[in-house]
Amino acid sequence: MKILLVHNNYGKHSGEEAVVDKMACMFSEHGHEVCFYRSTTEGSRESLFGKIKGFLYGIYSPVGVRGLRETLEREKPDIVNVHNLYPFISPAALFECKRMKIPVVMTIHNFRLICPTGLFMRNGKPCEICLQKRNEWSCVRYNCEHSYLKSVGYTLRNVYARWTGAYKNNVRTFACITEFQRKKLIEAGFDKNKIVVIHNSIDIPLKYETTFGSYVAYIGRLSYEKGYDLLVEIARKYPEIQFCFAGAKREDTNIAFPKNVQLMGYLKGKELEHFIKNARLVVIPSRCYEGFPMAILEAAQFGKPCVCPDHGGFTEIIGKGENAIGRLFEPNNLNDLEKQILALWNQPVLVEELGQKAYEKLQKEYSSEVVYRKWNELFTKILYG
Repeated sequence: MKILLVHNNYGKHSGEEAVVDKMACMFSEHGHEVCFYRSTTEGSRESLFGKIKGFLYGIYSPVGVRGLRETLEREKPDIVNVHNLYPFISPAALFECKRMKIPVVMTIHNFRLICPTGLFMRNGKPCEICLQKRNEWSCVRYNCEHSYLKSVGYTLRNVYARWTGAYKNNVRTFACITEFQRKKLIEAGFDKNKIVVIHNSIDIPLKYETTFGSYVAYIGRLSYEKGYDLLVEIARKYPEIQFCFAGAKREDTNIAFPKNVQLMGYLKGKELEHFIKNARLVVIPSRCYEGFPMAILEAAQFGKPCVCPDHGGFTEIIGKGENAIGRLFEPNNLNDLEKQILALWNQPVLVEELGQKAYEKLQKEYSSEVVYRKWNELFTKILYG
């Protein structure tokens, strides 16, 4: 089977890029031929010309349409797996797949098909007004991108895709990464028979060494929607506890970091593994729903539980009651977040128990082999009935 992966890289390396690269390796290791059509946003936002180009091409990209058409003609894939199309490929390119009768499976990493920003967030809280109204114009009304140029551009590209049926008419199957996403697409009017759930995956070590850990870890970019500032406030109250942040800083803020907060920068590979192994627990304090944070799986690899907000896909991944693999807190509630962190920090036996459950759930539901079988079954069903 020959699989074409289509993705417009973001300006900075993100979890989506990591997932695309991981899927390419997963398919290749199982004997499939993998090819790419990729573009990038890197450097485009630093100039006025780049911003204007991104504005226009997000609606309709002649370069993206032509590029995908030429790639399809050259590579002749059996199936196309689309990830991100904005801004330099654009949904208009999907019509080329339909024209050449090549089935498209779109991996849904976020909520961009429904919400122009992709976050379902406004004023620091989840917002579903575009879903409720069945249109995108509220993004302009509330200036959700804090830049009218971006808010208008993001809105128009979603409006164009909706009016032309770029997604609904050209995508054979939407592969959501959580059940929560699937339900939101159905609410938005997408055909439930064209939606499946296939989780993100990770390679799992045969075993892990239990380590006590000496700090509270944060993994992810340092940006407002991720809620890292909430964790900084808790660190300020407990100078005796060490907090370490692994992630690139994405915004200019006046946040003053206390002495017990150490910024490690962006980590990957062995450095990230070492960082997780030496943490007691991982905290993901996101204000937004998020898609499927890989940090949860990365922590579970080494038997580390996570503290996450009780909304979006977090709730189903972490779970509740006896099946919980971590702790959930009321979103945006600083006091509850503090309570859940301290509950784990002061109970090493509970941390070890939850970490073991996280590792076991990882083996059962999120291992590369388990997830590959789901992808292979889907592709086989589409191609051969």
